[in-house]
Amino acid sequence: MSTSRHASLIPVLAVLGSVTALSVGTSFAKQLFPLIGAQGTSALRVGFSALVLLAVFRPWRWTTTRADAGAIVRYGITLGAMNLMFYMALRTIPFGIAVAIEFCGPLAVAMWSSRRPVDFVWVGCALIGLLLLLPLGHGAPLDPVGVLFALGAAACWAMYIIFGKRAGHLHAGHTVSLGLCMAALVVVPVGVAHAGMALLDPAILLFGLGVAIVSSAIPMSLEMMALKRLPKETFGILISMEPAVAALLAMGLLAEHLTPLQWTAIGCTLVASVGSTVTARRPSPQVPGAPA
Repeated sequence: MSTSRHASLIPVLAVLGSVTALSVGTSFAKQLFPLIGAQGTSALRVGFSALVLLAVFRPWRWTTTRADAGAIVRYGITLGAMNLMFYMALRTIPFGIAVAIEFCGPLAVAMWSSRRPVDFVWVGCALIGLLLLLPLGHGAPLDPVGVLFALGAAACWAMYIIFGKRAGHLHAGHTVSLGLCMAALVVVPVGVAHAGMALLDPAILLFGLGVAIVSSAIPMSLEMMALKRLPKETFGILISMEPAVAALLAMGLLAEHLTPLQWTAIGCTLVASVGSTVTARRPSPQVPGAPA
């Protein structure tokens, strides 16, 4: 029984490890902004992540049809745009707040087609959280440009989910490795244009490789392992902790201290995400002999 309990804890710890690694890696990445800017940092993260996952998954082993290639291209473009816009948002708004705003993307996808009364409760929670974060003159106003970049990242995250589902029949390593290659083609030229030769500094390259491994390679690997062992609703609840974890780690690593109002907004986002996951409509079980 003890062994079984420990085995069931492993995927839970994997998701928490993924969220923590992503937050730690992004916090370290922000320290590169004064040297190569958000664009150069995003280029190193996405570029190195693509190289690492290419080496791990070797996607050329699988056949890619023309339809699959089109889905992967769209998936990769939105992934690259999402990473770039999120890092641009981090220049001027706190990490935890940027994550909370970005979470509106997957929440919108989850609730788009639902018309059940309980789902409007979660929509209301998400809207309250967003309104508390928007620079509308209450409390300590956030930079409007940073907020717009975070909202752009949220929109890209929504499209990334939609396009990812269209490639969902492929092996996860196949989709993610090729998708990151496409993302690198979007982000790396922007980073090179902004940072230039500074990207070739050995110390910066080494730091960028570490950021890519901690904030991309490790979280993606842990999430893939957890998804195979956890129900989707449990996974969704655990991953919903990301805004709170990001805000807590940013306090220690980046000295980004939020106001009570901003913590309330993050709490509203967390409640909306967890609530929509818990009450999501489950497919009804098939009755033997009934048509599929």
